[in-house]
Amino acid sequence: MNSEPAPPSSGPAVRISGLVKRYGEKTAVDGLDLEIPAGAVTAVLGPNGAGKTTTVETCEGYRRPDGGTVRVLGLDPVADATRLRPRIGVMLQSGGIHSGARADEMLRHTAKLHAHPLDVDALIERLGLGGCGRTTYRRLSGGQQQRLALAMAVVGRPELVFLDEPTAGLDPQARRSTWDLVRELRADGVSVVLTTHFMDEAEELADEVAVIDSGRIVAQGSPEALCRGGAENTLRFTGRPGLDLGSLLKALPDGSQAVELTTGAYRITGDIDPQLLATVTSWCAQHGVMPSGISVERHTLEDVFLELTGKELRA
Repeated sequence: MNSEPAPPSSGPAVRISGLVKRYGEKTAVDGLDLEIPAGAVTAVLGPNGAGKTTTVETCEGYRRPDGGTVRVLGLDPVADATRLRPRIGVMLQSGGIHSGARADEMLRHTAKLHAHPLDVDALIERLGLGGCGRTTYRRLSGGQQQRLALAMAVVGRPELVFLDEPTAGLDPQARRSTWDLVRELRADGVSVVLTTHFMDEAEELADEVAVIDSGRIVAQGSPEALCRGGAENTLRFTGRPGLDLGSLLKALPDGSQAVELTTGAYRITGDIDPQLLATVTSWCAQHGVMPSGISVERHTLEDVFLELTGKELRA
């Protein structure tokens, strides 16, 4: 991006202690503790309604906590908003841009709010917005709106950037370009907080993953650390939904486990060897099941997520 490296931080980019946020009688965030390291990409994952969005919006200063403390770059996002805002970039999934404003007009206006912005023309070219600069926001495609929101979040050379679903609605080429931009932000020393519904995106980009469920952190660590364990002992196959896994387990060696992760998608863990594979295919044949996509592969971040929350990322 040809940007100057962000200044080094003496502490975490974000520190949250005992965060509580309520909406009436509903507690959306319940005593959440989280530290996000500086200069890294951190993916925040959670099923719908887990408190993920509320937590991130509190860090951005859009919501005031009902309990606990939040410090972003060492500052209170509400009390120190005037000092904090020039140092962070925020990409919202929707809203925040006037529907009648032109794309280049909005980006140039945002750049002028910062002392040392990136080159706007270069950023427009980089994100494939050159052909729609004079188009009003409401007439942009969903993917173009996403790319404009991303450009507005990074044009000011932030020390910390919050990206909410940055590749939603993008075609594969634009998605890869966005991934490259996130990697360049990290290389420049920028701290990135990423929320995403794409597990492959979190595995590909994140140095750290935090999983939120029921308003609390249920796991945090690198993707490799979270996926460690069972990585070489996982057999997967697809078949008709609702197989009798109790019957299958009786045929398998002691210590094996079988679970239907999502509809018709099965995972077996244990001592995976040729004999177990033969046992699974034989059991399927005896029960009139045509298995497909049989593979032995590593434990994935999606496996970890489902085990921790019992829910798919998209409800």
